[in-house]
Amino acid sequence: MTDTTDARGSSTAWQPSTLELERRAFRKRQTGRSVLVSALSTIVLAGLLAWALIGSPGWAQVQQTFFDPTVALASLPRILEGLWLNIQVLVGASVGVVIVALLLATLRTLRGPVFFPLRALAAGYTDLFRGMPLIIVLYLIGYGVPGLDFFPRVPVAVLGTIALILTYSAYVSEVFRAGIEAVHPSQRLAARSLGLSHGQTMRRIVLPQAFRKVTPALMNDFVAMQKDVGLISVLGAVDAVRAAQIETAHYFNFTPYVVAGLLFVLLAWPMIRLTDWLSARMRAREQVGSIV
Repeated sequence: MTDTTDARGSSTAWQPSTLELERRAFRKRQTGRSVLVSALSTIVLAGLLAWALIGSPGWAQVQQTFFDPTVALASLPRILEGLWLNIQVLVGASVGVVIVALLLATLRTLRGPVFFPLRALAAGYTDLFRGMPLIIVLYLIGYGVPGLDFFPRVPVAVLGTIALILTYSAYVSEVFRAGIEAVHPSQRLAARSLGLSHGQTMRRIVLPQAFRKVTPALMNDFVAMQKDVGLISVLGAVDAVRAAQIETAHYFNFTPYVVAGLLFVLLAWPMIRLTDWLSARMRAREQVGSIV
């Protein structure tokens, strides 16, 4: 890269050198070639898969049973109505999971022998609900809690939300705990030396850094919960999955299940892409200066 000077000795605008221009042209050619090869390989693979699928002997029967456009359009309004219930449960469960998981993570990071019962209780909770399948928790909460007669009749969607909170808070609390413990102890010591209490240190110093460290993992758990909200159908809630089951029985066709599955994919896809983008962005920020 060179600077040129005119007859009066004043510097003109910077211009890249010939070598730099050649490098840029090479990188441009390499990028174009990579895009072309990627597109061609994708087209070839998609063509082979389509040929194998459509050319199979039973494709006509499978298409009629699982991919009937008439049944799909007819069942779509009912499934969309059920999906709205899934979204409501997802929002409520997400808020509850964050609150309970933060409480559990805070209890597990308490220091001192006097807090041992709280740490043991939080550890037992996480061990129990991380090991128990979600569908069993749904059965226990959905059918066991109403049998106690402690409360008046509770909607099954609320019971399903509670089961999701109990299960996912155990997973998310461990994510939070990992983020809290990843903050260097000197951060806490410096905050306490400035006169901050333990609660102020956690709220103003530790948790903001912990959130940044575990954001991709939290978003992955949120994506997983977007799918698992469909399990509340086992309690009788008419969500997207139960609506698809009703429509399947009505039309004697499995296409409504495919429609419900595609709707769940569309619901999760923006968060999946956002998670990948954020993970790549954080990885790039951490690797700045590490590449020579």
